[in-house]
Amino acid sequence: MAATGKCLLVTGPPGVGKTTLIMRVVDMMRASNPKLKIQGLYTRKLRVRGQRVGFQVVTLDGRTSLLASSTASSQGSMTSSSWPSVGKYKVDIASFESIALPELQVKDDTHLFIIDEVGKMEMFSPSFLPAVLKVLESNIPFLASIPSSKFGRDLPGVARLKNQPGVTVINLSANNRDSMRKYIFDVFSGWLPNH
Repeated sequence: MAATGKCLLVTGPPGVGKTTLIMRVVDMMRASNPKLKIQGLYTRKLRVRGQRVGFQVVTLDGRTSLLASSTASSQGSMTSSSWPSVGKYKVDIASFESIALPELQVKDDTHLFIIDEVGKMEMFSPSFLPAVLKVLESNIPFLASIPSSKFGRDLPGVARLKNQPGVTVINLSANNRDSMRKYIFDVFSGWLPNH
């Protein structure tokens, strides 16, 4: 039987500050415990002349790769016309997997995993959700963001993640962002080793 996970999932409407909250918690954790080994990735918007043209996936140690674009074409064997779409964005699964899958490999010395976000674009990778579930089963504390439900329904992979043992879902709003940042920091401080 798998271990019970220690996972907080942050959800809320687009633009509420999920990524900002997660990155501030990471900064707080690093400041309070510089020897902490934090592994993971986040999504960053790509802008050209102020206009959003896509998204990058970025590891916590600064490596980047394309996740989705409204303008790019592939430099690999697939052309962007064959990439799956989310709105005006084409998702580059191969580029995403080249960074995300190695980063989600569980290592013995990792204290905390961060994934921003477990969403529709990322779910086009058939290997992504199984890698996320392995992280959860590792019993390493895990902080992730997920999209809010649409019309009362979650993406199937998000619903599966939310229903795993040891998962707590936090609904973020403009009114609770500051208190949730402290709450999440306190929860993880209790889960993580002191050095």
